[in-house]
Amino acid sequence: MMRKTGEHPLVLDFGIINDDYSLTTNTFPKPIPKGDYSVCRAVTYDPGVPLTQSYNDGAHSQPDAGYGGAHTHDIRLPEKMYWIRPGDKVLVAWVQDEAVVVDLVYSSSRVG
Repeated sequence: MMRKTGEHPLVLDFGIINDDYSLTTNTFPKPIPKGDYSVCRAVTYDPGVPLTQSYNDGAHSQPDAGYGGAHTHDIRLPEKMYWIRPGDKVLVAWVQDEAVVVDLVYSSSRVG
């Protein structure tokens, strides 16, 4: 796809995730269907599944667990760390002729 846009295609691009999870980039305005582009691991966190970390250091007494120190914690990431959703602006890397969503892009007004 990108080879058709010029002799020296961009390596990085901006894009938008559409309602059907297709991807439209600035330099390739035709929607790329879900499944025809790749995403980096960082933008695939499902907020419906908590990250869980287990400890068994013996430092806590929890008789209900069956042995001292056994417990788990659900760790929720901030909303800006969730997976891509329709309307998100994303950074796209072009690897040969494949689009790869690298990360979400936010306005600098969200900083500080």
